[in-house]
Amino acid sequence: MAGSNRILVVGPAWVGDMVMAQSLFMTLKGRFPDADIDVLAPAWSRPLLARMPEVKSAVTLPLEHGELGWGVRRRLGVTLYGRYQRAIVLPRSWKSALVPAFANIPIRTGYRGEFRYGLINDIRKLDNKKLTQTVQRYVALGLPRDATLPPPIPQPKLRVDKDNQRLQLDLNRLNLDRPVVALLPGAEYGPAKRWPIERYAELAKRLVASGKQIWVFGSAKEDELGAAIVQAAGEGAVNLCGRTKLVDAVDLMALADCAVTNDSGLMHIAGAVGVRLVALYGSSSPDYTPPLTSKAEVVYLRLSCSPCFERTCPLKHFNCMIQMEVDEVFQRSNSQRRAS
Repeated sequence: MAGSNRILVVGPAWVGDMVMAQSLFMTLKGRFPDADIDVLAPAWSRPLLARMPEVKSAVTLPLEHGELGWGVRRRLGVTLYGRYQRAIVLPRSWKSALVPAFANIPIRTGYRGEFRYGLINDIRKLDNKKLTQTVQRYVALGLPRDATLPPPIPQPKLRVDKDNQRLQLDLNRLNLDRPVVALLPGAEYGPAKRWPIERYAELAKRLVASGKQIWVFGSAKEDELGAAIVQAAGEGAVNLCGRTKLVDAVDLMALADCAVTNDSGLMHIAGAVGVRLVALYGSSSPDYTPPLTSKAEVVYLRLSCSPCFERTCPLKHFNCMIQMEVDEVFQRSNSQRRAS
């Protein structure tokens, strides 16, 4: 049968979700060792997917986040006709199921949502009580209907390119003379997930004084955050926000002894390269999107108003984050050096 050993996964649009999706890819490889797994995803994700050994190739969806692009999806589906026996659609939107349907992939698995009958022909009912975490919901779609839930979750593990790691050390004039603490002050979803920058700056200052060096990671959007942290910490802190590509951050973060991070895509990347995490949760919940690593310590106040999952604090006080003290985060991030 054409495409019998090929599986197409329609991937998510966010960095953290794509890292979590690796748990599904690992599960599929465990079930079907000879299968080739391709991932339909935005162009930005191609280099990240290349760091996942389970993924054969990335199929680029040339659309912006949220864009329908009916004609684009139809043409892409036609080009994929006959290549795959099975598709797994992770997003629950109607438009995300179009390409596998246009490609006439025989088995198209996904959760019920947005009137997808016909587009999805292996419709699964989402059991929110058994599948409380995003990663559990991803992995369950790669298992038989009668599988025991919640499923076991393999921890994501991104491949580190040692050659690029050395190159990035040279290009950014970095060294490993002192233990590295990575600070990840951004969160693309919104400010309600971000510990105040003043707290990150104070933390950096104290860590440098204790003998650590600070590498601040983020996109160009977080450049001002990184600059504020470096200014407060002084010599011994480097702002890498917007100065590295995503996969460069993968390789450099693997050298850190610890990462202090909001609930963000970079948090999941740091965990997937084996870094010890101090993960700070406010408007989101570690019960829903936990760090997928055994090396994580979570700081979460569990206030009555959280998690709200809003982009900005609906009550305007932001207590879930501003009541999180620098002392506690410093003690956790300064407690030990990661074993090599």
